[in-house]
Amino acid sequence: MSAEATPPLTVALVEDDAGFQEAFRSALTDASDLSISGVAATVAQARQMLSGSPADVLVVDLGLPDGSGIDVIREAHALWPTCAIMVSTTFADERNVIASIEAGASGYLLKDSPLPTIVQDIRILHAGGSPISPRIARQVLMRFRPDERPAEVADKSAIPNLSDREKETLQLITRGFSFDEIAELMGVSRNTVLTFVRRIYTKLEVRSKTEAVFEARAHGLL
Repeated sequence: MSAEATPPLTVALVEDDAGFQEAFRSALTDASDLSISGVAATVAQARQMLSGSPADVLVVDLGLPDGSGIDVIREAHALWPTCAIMVSTTFADERNVIASIEAGASGYLLKDSPLPTIVQDIRILHAGGSPISPRIARQVLMRFRPDERPAEVADKSAIPNLSDREKETLQLITRGFSFDEIAELMGVSRNTVLTFVRRIYTKLEVRSKTEAVFEARAHGLL
């Protein structure tokens, strides 16, 4: 008897450009493991969508006719806590990048990226990775680069004190493993992994996996 087929990942899109919507649908057409669960063109429509069943992945444009996609990200992060969120936009400025990450986005793609690659980016995002356009990655890395001060002058007390298990969890997050995969690799339950993650977020004063990785690198923890 054949194994039961795995249901496709559900993907929701918040995008006001009809041309991009159509191209997005076309890019996902041949992906049997992905399915579009909803499309919203405004913040108001997105909020209505968020009142329904959560998608596995949410792709959000920032420039919407009635507001900012960052508000959608923030609300989705609260209402759909298991949903992985990715930005797809033309905005490449640091303010929008950092605000999106702080709101809960784990990926940030510019629309100058080839759209067909969005399928693989969605898979990577859902698996726990953080697809980021190279230009954006450079901005974020530069922002979180530690001060180039002599080691003897650095404030050692400012370095967060992570336990060995928390460091192990963070290392696995950095390598792109999902929480379920991390639980299996560490020989603990998923709830235990989520406890480690919450402690990491608290100690690093962050709210997403992307921020946690950058902060950990800035403090020399990775």
